[in-house]
Amino acid sequence: SKDIKENGLANTWNARKMWLRMRMSDRDISDVTGYTYTFLMNGQNPADGWTGLFKRGEKVLLRFINAAAMTFFDVRIPGLKMTVVAADGQYIEPVTIDEMRIGVAETFDVLVEPSDDRAYTIFSQAIDRSGYARGTLTPDLSLKAAVPEMDPDLILTHTDMGMDMGGMNMPGMNHAGNDMSSMKKADSSSEMSGDMPGMNHSKHNMSGMTGGGANSSMQPSGAKAGMGNGMAGYGSSHKVEHFKTEYGPQVDMRADGQKFRIDDPGVGLRNNGRRVLTYADLANLYPTPDPREPGREIDLHLTGNMSRYMWSVNGVKFADADPIQLKFGERMRMNLVNDTMMNHPIHLHGMWSDIETGDPKRIPRKHTVVVQPGQKISFLVTADAMGGWAYHCHLFYHLLGMFRKVEVV
Repeated sequence: SKDIKENGLANTWNARKMWLRMRMSDRDISDVTGYTYTFLMNGQNPADGWTGLFKRGEKVLLRFINAAAMTFFDVRIPGLKMTVVAADGQYIEPVTIDEMRIGVAETFDVLVEPSDDRAYTIFSQAIDRSGYARGTLTPDLSLKAAVPEMDPDLILTHTDMGMDMGGMNMPGMNHAGNDMSSMKKADSSSEMSGDMPGMNHSKHNMSGMTGGGANSSMQPSGAKAGMGNGMAGYGSSHKVEHFKTEYGPQVDMRADGQKFRIDDPGVGLRNNGRRVLTYADLANLYPTPDPREPGREIDLHLTGNMSRYMWSVNGVKFADADPIQLKFGERMRMNLVNDTMMNHPIHLHGMWSDIETGDPKRIPRKHTVVVQPGQKISFLVTADAMGGWAYHCHLFYHLLGMFRKVEVV
């Protein structure tokens, strides 16, 4: 196989043995793939494609909306730079890119300025590279553009599993995808030790960790108030601990090396030679609407058992969960920790999610926050809408488990 040719028989065997012992796959990217779905752009299949007309030299606004049920897309227009001007309908400082990953329910507005009388392909490949949607920007309906080849298949790395390898040399594992030297140095909850091939993910001892709310399975929100909260704009400063409710057959993995990886393009997009949009690029075009410091924090772990297809928050499915209660008018922080190997687009109804990127003066607002595998991300919420609101993963088949009711009282 290709792996044997590139890595040798022994290394390939050791790598696959490790994944099998964990009952996981380093290629488990999407739940539903192009073998089932046909990916569309404005209702048009890849064979026909959507077509938009332009005049040379004019500025064209494209609004990309991921209206899929289960698919993340990586979008680019070969030959054209894209200038992102809005995220989820909220204006940001313009940032020029070659490519962006768009999660389910996310929206990005981009400007393009074609300078030639030729056609361009809008290429939107599924994150698992099992298919694509496409469109054409052209000055003439008779002109067509070449459709690029899809990128290579994705392979998950230790980073995508939320592991802090601590300099360990893992036989058979390709660490090339783990170069995080360009990323912000941020919180790492713990370091792992031990023999990776023989690890049992169901029995991690988290007793030495503090501050995450795992001391009480009766407090699924993990709420903490008072001193110790990180400054607004910089994210949570406390280490994350796992909840007692995360230990059981409903959870097959817990990320112990979570990091604020907001400037990580994500699996398959790192070091690909293209300028890829990340959340670290987002800066509000206007001053932060609510500059208050958060009065408290709530930790929410995105959990699941991928082989049994069970999804939950803090190991608790929606049917068994109490509502998350917010006090009307408060400014608080949500900390999302992805303990799974999949990207999750988390959507809060009724209120904005202000993503903390390290710039407290220009905190960007979104309605959907993508949490990468093994990632920790913080955002601020102003509870300015009374009543009950839905809060959920926007992947359709995760919805019933990864769902909470938020009550603003």
